[in-house]
Amino acid sequence: MAGPDLSAALEIKEAPVYYSKADYILTASGNKISRNSVLCGSQNITLVGKSIVKPGVILRGDLQLLKIGKFVMIGEGSVIRPSYKKYKGNIAFFPVSIGDYVTIGARSIVSAAQVGSCVDIGDDCVISKRCFLKDNSVILPGTVLPPDTVVPPLTVFGGSPGRYLGDLPESTQFLQRQKAMAQYRRFQPMRATSSPPVVAGMAVRAAEAGPAAGEVVQQPP
Repeated sequence: MAGPDLSAALEIKEAPVYYSKADYILTASGNKISRNSVLCGSQNITLVGKSIVKPGVILRGDLQLLKIGKFVMIGEGSVIRPSYKKYKGNIAFFPVSIGDYVTIGARSIVSAAQVGSCVDIGDDCVISKRCFLKDNSVILPGTVLPPDTVVPPLTVFGGSPGRYLGDLPESTQFLQRQKAMAQYRRFQPMRATSSPPVVAGMAVRAAEAGPAAGEVVQQPP
């Protein structure tokens, strides 16, 4: 006898987050890029598809190649720039590779040589130069990873300086993929409706605003 279908229980159902079409560029491959982000050396930046680049993000493709996978979320005010090494008085910059299903929190600075797939980087993190973040790893908010740190697969790092805190279950890959795809699906363009929707980060509380000018409010007996 077949067991119950658990697919519905695993589905992530959250309210949509709306954005103005005027504020974002939608590319042919499904990337949603804020007009208030800065892409330096755009000819050296590759976005595979279905990624979100929030306002205030700076991508430094003018220094070296940046390759960013699919379903990547780059939070507001974050900076991705190539790592470097000084050699005989010269500075050599290294390409940056970011895998699929990666979440980078707001106000984080990423100078890693490589970020694997299904990696979650929290808000306000500093990933110093030449770091390697392996697949299915988690960096907690506020973490500062020293240069040349290697984060193994299925591990959690946190603190300042960042250090190993524990292991993650084998289901991390599945959960991170679900999270990344859900984030993309939820981020939808605002549509003209008779009643205003909930816009990203702003709740519309009409009931709390009080009666409109000229409106007659009937008092209870």
